[in-house]
Amino acid sequence: MSTQLTPILTKFWDDPQSWTLATYERNGGYQGLRKALGLGPDVLVQMAKDSGLRGRGGAGFPTGMKWGFLPPPDGGPRYLVVNADESEPGTCKDIPLMMAAPQFLIEGMIITSFAIGCTHAFVYVRGEVVHVYRRLLRAVEEAYAAGYLGTNILGSGFDLDITVHAGAGAYICGEETALLDSLEGRRGQPRLKPPFPAVAGLYARPTVVNNVESIASIPPILSHGADWFADMGTEKSKGFGIFSLSGHVTRPGQYEAPLGITLRELLDLAGGIRKGHQLKFWTPGGSSTPILTDEHLDVPLDFESVAAAGSMLGTRALQIFDETTSVVRAVSRWTDFYAHESCGKCTPCREGTYWLKQILERLEHGKGSQDDIDKLVDICDNILGRAFCALGDGATSPITSAIQYFREEFEAGMHTPADVLFPPSDSTLFAKETVSA
Repeated sequence: MSTQLTPILTKFWDDPQSWTLATYERNGGYQGLRKALGLGPDVLVQMAKDSGLRGRGGAGFPTGMKWGFLPPPDGGPRYLVVNADESEPGTCKDIPLMMAAPQFLIEGMIITSFAIGCTHAFVYVRGEVVHVYRRLLRAVEEAYAAGYLGTNILGSGFDLDITVHAGAGAYICGEETALLDSLEGRRGQPRLKPPFPAVAGLYARPTVVNNVESIASIPPILSHGADWFADMGTEKSKGFGIFSLSGHVTRPGQYEAPLGITLRELLDLAGGIRKGHQLKFWTPGGSSTPILTDEHLDVPLDFESVAAAGSMLGTRALQIFDETTSVVRAVSRWTDFYAHESCGKCTPCREGTYWLKQILERLEHGKGSQDDIDKLVDICDNILGRAFCALGDGATSPITSAIQYFREEFEAGMHTPADVLFPPSDSTLFAKETVSA
């Protein structure tokens, strides 16, 4: 695997005004749209399939196949909804993409809408990121003014409106059907499937729900061709992706590279683990994926290889932790998040995450009992595969994997607090400054 980065979506992030339409057009923006409008919708769907693009939101479902699931037109509306509700701990690729180069998303939405026969598309963005919401609104305004949105786009006869919607800040709305309910004005909770959104989605009409990075990858595919995209990555995980490195790494940030690159190679590009320390554990796809250790440094970061290693590629949110970090405390913090964000619709997740939180808190403070570890595993087993959506499954992943690799730390929680074994001051990235009188 080459350590060559592929700056495509991140190509001009360092431009002084990277987010403007002028900068985007200067870097080849909207050439893909012009090409797409000269092709038929069926050709565009097939091109998405031929490229091998898989969903960049975590599940990795083939994008072109998802588009192809829509039933034949019946004269009624159909919708494109972009899931921009990025909020999982560690995941931080869509928000910087929308901040630095939002026109990639806008152009991708126009091309996708044309391909699926949509005339009204929506972006559901997390409400707390007001700066991103405002930037998207401005990007949409610029696209309207330039004739890329509205009626008769570029003289093609195709009409499209885009609505940017700010959610109220609920992690559960990252689940596509909960997002749709929230967009309709209901409480954000997962729907029973089937029917799937492709058949009865937004307003009970055929709907495609895609991640920000998935849709933003469409314009480059149109500009350069499906074969160009498919030549990158691995046989079953094609193309490029944004890998987000955070935590105990020398140069954290966004690294855009072909799928299949390894963490060892990414760490080399990022200057390695912070000086004087060594890798202890890491997440390949955010806090909802099973953790990996230093023995997995050379696992190719593609969907199949990471799954074979016992985890998931997810959103490529690589949180890096060195030997100063308490696994128990890290997992306890993640579990606090999942317990708080559970929508409460199903019993396994609602009750299970509550009890996981109580037990982990005891172990973190050195007050655990003899059977707490087995009880954690038992509760996780009762949640996994039994929750209404993937939130419950994701809450169990870091716990079971942490016990698998670091059981002795959980056993130490029966008598010694985590902050004694691993003083927080050792793992902090920002040391307190001493102020003299």
